[in-house]
Amino acid sequence: MKHLVRYPEVRAALEPHRKAGRRIAFVPTMGNLHAGHMALVTRARELCDTVVVSIFVNPIQFDRAEDLAAYPRTLDADAGRLEAAGVDVLYVPDEAEVYPRGREQGTRVVVPGLSDILEGAHRPGHFAGVATVVCKLFNRVRPDLAVFGEKDWQQLRLIRRMVEDLDMGIEIVGLPTVREPDGLAMSSRNGAFTAEERARAPALHRALDGLRQALLAGRRDFDALETAACAALTAGGMHPEYVSVRSRGLGDPGGARDLIVLGAAWLGRTRLIDSVPLRLP
Repeated sequence: MKHLVRYPEVRAALEPHRKAGRRIAFVPTMGNLHAGHMALVTRARELCDTVVVSIFVNPIQFDRAEDLAAYPRTLDADAGRLEAAGVDVLYVPDEAEVYPRGREQGTRVVVPGLSDILEGAHRPGHFAGVATVVCKLFNRVRPDLAVFGEKDWQQLRLIRRMVEDLDMGIEIVGLPTVREPDGLAMSSRNGAFTAEERARAPALHRALDGLRQALLAGRRDFDALETAACAALTAGGMHPEYVSVRSRGLGDPGGARDLIVLGAAWLGRTRLIDSVPLRLP
């Protein structure tokens, strides 16, 4: 596995693969890798000949300085896991490499209609940071395909829209959320829980799945279901920010058969998100 820090090196390393006609898959991450990340890498390997993974803790997508500072950085362990998984190139740029003009002076990418709802409403600027860094990484790696998890469904939709609108020609593959046995979605943030918080954390998935089951049973009173799910989260010791039923495209759910139930809640100092897809009969 080649461990590279400058994007001209990445392009040079991948050029022989391109000339040989090998398809290149890309998995962008912020590190602190867990089984969910490794499932993305495994899927990338199944779909393509060459796999590139990036690790970069993107400062412009954080809305709280303390969250950025506390984000776990475990590069040595991450590199070991990726090499064992057969990754061809690990790209680990630093901030100056990605944002040579500084955090505030560079061009930003904004995806209208998807950047300011749900997560975007609670984390202003977050999705401009996500779209900008992913756009830059795509331009540097120039993959044929990229793999993302479905837990952050809004992010997945936003990246697909950006790729379509900017004519990038990259296939975006979504992978179902990888969960712990008790239903908790795997996340790099889960390591911050106390033992008591970890025991409470599956309440988010239970609340969203309960709403999903109510929809499958025929209920369509979306507002009441969302309110009840938030109440269940509060009763479980969490502080919900939102629970929402949307179409898969994140529009109004009325009339759609393919839906997504999304939610975000605080548990202590940790913010959790999750999503549960369903198809109405």
